[in-house]
Parts: sequence; structure tokens; C-alpha cells
Amino acid sequence: MNSDYIKKVFGYWQVRILISAWITYAAFYLVRVNMSVAIPGIIAEYGMSKTEIGIVLTALFTTYAIGQFINGQLGDKVDSRYYVTLGLAISAIINLIFGFFSNGIMFAMILLWGLNGIFQSMGWAPTVKTINNWYHPHKRGKASGILGTSYIFGNAVSWAFAGLIVGLAGWRWAFIIPGIVCLFIAVHWFILGRSSPEKVNLPPIEEEGDDGEKASLAYTLKKTLTNKYVWIIGFGLFFLNIVRYGFMDWAVTYMFEIQKATISTAAYKAILFPIAGILGALSAGFISDKFLKTKRAPVAAVMLVLLSIAVWLYPKAPLHNWVMSLALLMAVGFFTFGPHVLMVTAMPMDFGKKKVTSSITGFIDGMGYIGAAITGVLTGWLVDNYNWQAAFDFWLIGAILSAVMMFILWAMLRKK
Repeated sequence: MNSDYIKKVFGYWQVRILISAWITYAAFYLVRVNMSVAIPGIIAEYGMSKTEIGIVLTALFTTYAIGQFINGQLGDKVDSRYYVTLGLAISAIINLIFGFFSNGIMFAMILLWGLNGIFQSMGWAPTVKTINNWYHPHKRGKASGILGTSYIFGNAVSWAFAGLIVGLAGWRWAFIIPGIVCLFIAVHWFILGRSSPEKVNLPPIEEEGDDGEKASLAYTLKKTLTNKYVWIIGFGLFFLNIVRYGFMDWAVTYMFEIQKATISTAAYKAILFPIAGILGALSAGFISDKFLKTKRAPVAAVMLVLLSIAVWLYPKAPLHNWVMSLALLMAVGFFTFGPHVLMVTAMPMDFGKKKVTSSITGFIDGMGYIGAAITGVLTGWLVDNYNWQAAFDFWLIGAILSAVMMFILWAMLRKK
């Protein structure tokens, strides 16, 4: 095959894989963040406290974090075509069971949502690994920015879809219908996805710094756990996820209780959070590639400072001034997802290279979901025992500490 033909075929497969991966990972959010829209209905029907709901949320985040540490390592050794398909399909089935059979029994809800976290964790790290396999280093910022919009868009669609379903049929169907949809999307990835160019007889992407050693478990663990930059990014994501999941899981309930919106209206308003996040993700990837020669830490640090300001201002907006409230919500989304995409996509690609991308991605994302796990139950407890302002103060602390981590990373890399 001549070089022009290979380039043309390679281009076709890059677009196909990126689009298929984008659709597939967006679908994971249809059967994850649908819970946030269902919360007011569950509370109303069963009289559950926010602390109890927080425990259910924390069950998913805890198992997701554990799963990321494990599946990140496995993702460097198992074909993502099969691994991601299995994760999404079983997550969809768990949502069907949750909608039909949970019936307000705390143990059942915790068990099912915890299991969902395990299979949800089979999606992200292998997907990042796949995109890393298909794109050259100088194009990964753009590719990661695009891929990062998948879960942000999936978040928005999930809220809108679940909001519509809850308004028409009740909260149970917000689990059942997305579950059915995701079964079909899992099949779509199995048919269209390929984990690397070698799977379709194309040459691999050559990468500087490849030491030729096989990606054994000992190798990937060593490369992950001994990398000081990975630890700093992990702690940065730990604190950032306090903000991200504070808003993702509780914004609809806050609007319903404090701003007196209906559940459907609150879900539609909350969509602006991830929509603005898409712009933030694309901007962060573009700026770091185009103007800073793939330097991600400065972009993340500055955006996190601005995020801290937006989180501080949001609860201070007058309740009757919905324009200001929505503008601040969009600012929170923009400055949350910009650095988030850099931390979970571009940075793991930069520091992990091809052999340990999944392992490093899983480790960083796992650290982030420990923060999310704390956020689930602690936010509910703070609102139950104090007020919503206490929850916002908690989220603000997360934003500030995440910014500190990125400034530390920036300083470390400047000395490198």
C-alpha cells in the first residue's frame, strides 16, 4: 500500500473511532446521572432523607473509584472493543432492574447503584487508551477535547431525557428507558469500535520515549505509582470532582427546593451546566495545543481560579434574577469541565504514552471519584443538618484546593 492510501484509510478510521467512542461514552451518562433527576421523586415517594440519598450516590462513586484503579490497569491489556461493550451493556441492565424492582428498599438501592459503579468504570480508561492509540501526540489535545465533550454532552442529554420522562411517566422510567437505549448503543460500539490501528492492519502510531518493554502488570503499576505528576493530577481531580458532582447530583434538587422550579424545569435549566462545559472542554484543549505547546497545567490552574469565583457567587444570586443565576451556572460548567477534560484525557495521554495510558487514566479518575464519593453523602448531610450554603462552601473549598494542585503541577513542570 502506498503512503497516500494509508494516510487516507488512517484518516477514515480516526474519524470513525472518535465518533463511535464519543457516542458510546456519552451513553454511559444516560445510565449514571439520570439518578440526579430522579432524586426529588424518590424522596417524595419514600420519604428518604438527603443523607440516605447521598449514601446511594456514594455507593456508585466508591465502587466506580475502586473499579477505575482496577479497570485502568486491565484496560492496557484487554481489547476495549469487548471491555467497553460489556461495561455499558451490564450498566444498562442494572438500570432496568433499578427502575422495576428497587421499590425504596435502601439495601437494594445501594447494592444496585454500587454494582452500576463497577460496570460504569469499564468505560473511560479503555476509551482514552483507544483514542491515544489512534492519534499522534501533537493532535491529542484536540482529540481529547472532542472526546471530553462526550460525557459532558451525555450529562446534558441524560438530564433532558430523564426530565422529560419523569414529567411524563414518573421517576422509575428515567432508569428503564435509558437502559433500553444503552443496550443498543453497546452493540453499536461492538460493531464499529477497534482498539488500535493494528486491529485493521494499519501501522501503529510511533511514539517518542517508548522503551520497548511489554506492558505487564508490574510495568504499568510502576509507571503509574512512581510518577509524581500523576499523583498531583489525581489530587487535583479529587478536589475538582467535589465541585463537579456537587452540581451534577444536587443542582436539580437545589432548583426544585430553593428556586421552586418543577422537576422538569429544573432539569432543563441544569442542562446549561454541561452545555457550557462543552465549550470549556473544547477551549481548554484548543488553548493548550495552539498557544501553549501542549502545556495543560497553566490552562487548568487559571480556569480553576475562575471556577472558585463562580462557585462563591452562585448561591448569592437573587432568587428572582434567573438570568444571573443561569449565567453563573454556565460559568461554573465552563470552568469545571475545561480543567476536568485536561486532567482525565489530555494529561494522562501526555504522561502515560501509549503503553500505560489506561492505567494512568484509571488511577487519576479513581482518585477523582474518591472525592465524588465523599461529596455524595457529605453534601446530603450538610443540607440535612445545616443548609444549602454549607454545601456550597464545601464545593468552594474543593475548587480552591484543585487550583492549588494545578499551580503546584505548573511549578513542577517549569523546573523540569
